Amino acid sequence: MATKTISVDLEAYEALRRARRSPKESFSQVIRRASWTDRAKTCGDLLKALPGMPAAPDEVIRRLDEAQAADLPPDSPWS
Repeated sequence: MATKTISVDLEAYEALRRARRSPKESFSQVIRRASWTDRAKTCGDLLKALPGMPAAPDEVIRRLDEAQAADLPPDSPWS
């Protein structure tokens, strides 16, 4: 079987060591047994959550509009 060497900090190493069911269980077995419930968040997740989020106060919207109107491109795109 092919292998890959990885580096983990001491806290992660200790977590793996504690998760072993026996001293003979390999870290590969521990990792394969692990449950990865936290998946990366996506833009789609944000779009699904937006309807349930409160709207920003009118003052915040006004200030954002003002900031956007005052945001001019730089004199030189290279600086």
